[in-house]
Amino acid sequence: MTVRALLPAVAADSPRGRRALARLAARGARVLDRATERAATRIVRDVERGGDRALLEAVGRFDGVQALSVADLRLRDHRSTGGLAPGFAAALEIAIEAVERYHATQVHAGGRMSYGGVELEERRLPLRRVGLYVPGGRAVYPSSVVMTVVPARLAGVPEIAVATPPGAYAASAELRHTLERLEVNEVWGMGGAHAIGALAYGTETIARVDKILGPGNAWVSAAKRAVSGVVAVDGVAGPSEVVVVAGWGEDAGTVAADLLAQAEHDPRAAAVLVTDRAAFVGAVRAELLRQLPDLATAETARAALAAFGVAFVIEDAAVAAGLVDAIAPEHLQLVGAWAEQLESRVRNAGAIFLGAATPEVFGDYLAGPSHVLPTCGTARFASALGVEDFVRRSHVVRFDRAAAARASAAAAAFADAEGLPAHAAAARRRA
Repeated sequence: MTVRALLPAVAADSPRGRRALARLAARGARVLDRATERAATRIVRDVERGGDRALLEAVGRFDGVQALSVADLRLRDHRSTGGLAPGFAAALEIAIEAVERYHATQVHAGGRMSYGGVELEERRLPLRRVGLYVPGGRAVYPSSVVMTVVPARLAGVPEIAVATPPGAYAASAELRHTLERLEVNEVWGMGGAHAIGALAYGTETIARVDKILGPGNAWVSAAKRAVSGVVAVDGVAGPSEVVVVAGWGEDAGTVAADLLAQAEHDPRAAAVLVTDRAAFVGAVRAELLRQLPDLATAETARAALAAFGVAFVIEDAAVAAGLVDAIAPEHLQLVGAWAEQLESRVRNAGAIFLGAATPEVFGDYLAGPSHVLPTCGTARFASALGVEDFVRRSHVVRFDRAAAARASAAAAAFADAEGLPAHAAAARRRA
């Protein structure tokens, strides 16, 4: 990879810049290729039809675990006999407290109202049973346990089933410690599309869930799409992404570090810089070259920068805001005085991090809001995971006789207009 290819600079209003923007805006179409979707759908359907037997075959094939029964896939002893990373136990407590504090504000009991003989109630009920997927391929994510389990608990979900690759569970004392600390009692050692199929359809041993949430790789995302409608899902997640808006004079080394923090996630992660000076791109590029060799994840980060790394050079803040909204990134960092002014102008971002002292990495672990965010441009219409994702709403309606008599004619008029005579007759009986 040449030096310039590491973070190519393009003028936002040039033909090259418009092509780069169009490619980023359409990145969602590249998340799932047809071959992966077809294969994941076959795996899911096999589990649906074959139950325990098909799940055991898939776990043996994809997870490398030979089990005599699905009951043997349940991971029951989360206790860690040591080996936690220094400072992790204390950091976990900080994260749990922050996530609980933020999401507690989202807990609502519904409401009641009445007027003119009509009583209305909105009921907010927790989902009965949810499946939380905790990835464990390129990395292990105890933070994802915190970011999904805590909002589910606050919502009042009585049954939480976690699925995670068994290799990740065995290798990570931190993951086991987090599951134990949060008292997650139902954990299944299975990863990928077959895990999603088991949660969605259930097997003879595993009870089906009402909703599946949590990040995952392309196989997990394809499987979620395949079961959507049979079970609720939180969305089809793509690789991690960040847009950093920073001006000349900001610390290039810090900006480079923040770009690398996303690029190391996945070879298809997007790391984008928006700046007002081409010279700043050169400074950031030099820092990328300096910092990359020290990363154990350098190969992944280089691949991500080659695939979706770009620096847009813009003339004014209005252009920057338009670029951000067109990309609709999962994470947006606004660094520096003029960049921070964009916060009130940007509509499409999963989460916004203001100021040089606020890296997106804090959002991954301990800022408070869940790090499960919309990706691949879906921030145009989707939101961060929260308590609301674990709740279903219904309503109760009561009319007294006088109110029903007053409403009957209007209801019958609608029914007549729609050609539904039985509707109209039922309404007129209340007159």
